[in-house]
Amino acid sequence: MSRILLKTEDHSRDSAGMRYVYPVISRRAGGVSVGINLNPNNACNWRCIYCQVPDLQRGGPPPIDLVLLERELHDFLTWANSGDFMATRVPLGARQLVDVAFSGNGEPTSAIEFADAVAVVQRVLAVHGLTDKVLVRLITNGSLLDRKAVQTGIARIGSAGGEVWFKLDSGTAAGLTRVNGTRARPELVARRLACCAGLAPTWVQTCLFRLDNELPAAHEVDAWLALLAPLAPLLAGVHLYSLARPSQQKEAPRLARIEAGWLEELAERVRQTGLTVRVSP
Repeated sequence: MSRILLKTEDHSRDSAGMRYVYPVISRRAGGVSVGINLNPNNACNWRCIYCQVPDLQRGGPPPIDLVLLERELHDFLTWANSGDFMATRVPLGARQLVDVAFSGNGEPTSAIEFADAVAVVQRVLAVHGLTDKVLVRLITNGSLLDRKAVQTGIARIGSAGGEVWFKLDSGTAAGLTRVNGTRARPELVARRLACCAGLAPTWVQTCLFRLDNELPAAHEVDAWLALLAPLAPLLAGVHLYSLARPSQQKEAPRLARIEAGWLEELAERVRQTGLTVRVSP
């Protein structure tokens, strides 16, 4: 396996030479995040213009080999806890396991085995004595929250003290189409977000950037806040962030990181709703 140090700018899915398990340094999680990639075929039901997945295609994942997933996670945690992983692959200051995150190269909940995969992860963490030390996270676009099996998986995460990061990049139908490549209606997104928050502690995560050198339009920001505000009592908080790694989509040349000061100004507006806000420029 490569001895190159992991870094926040590179979230390569093959960094451990495994099919489903990949470690990254997460600037928002604050250490080593153990990614679970249930979409190894680079297929997703959305197409976000800032997505870092190369050769992204529309669709769902292939069948998940849960036995292989369990073995890979067990082997990686053994390497991280008892081997040389931290010393040889992780920079000083980030040498701690902070979470196991369902993320990867597409929407994790699109795998029909999602709920079973959550159970596998929880079982392996228990074997390694990490149940109370390493958080289980789901990073999701929330589009499949109407499925009972998805709700079951999220409820398992919530009952074990884990949490969900729910993508919300726009509060208008036009914005959702432009940024995420989806025809989802804002009122449906809000309903799914409320459902998710009832199953597990839920953070909204919002990616903000300049498009064609323009800041997000004022009416778009207002609509996003209007969608968020009524749900504030249900939510754990909001992650505001900008581009950390280059997009691999055709729109990449049109995108640019947004200024930290602009994000902080928006964060103050969000805090007026009573929500906790974390900013990652």
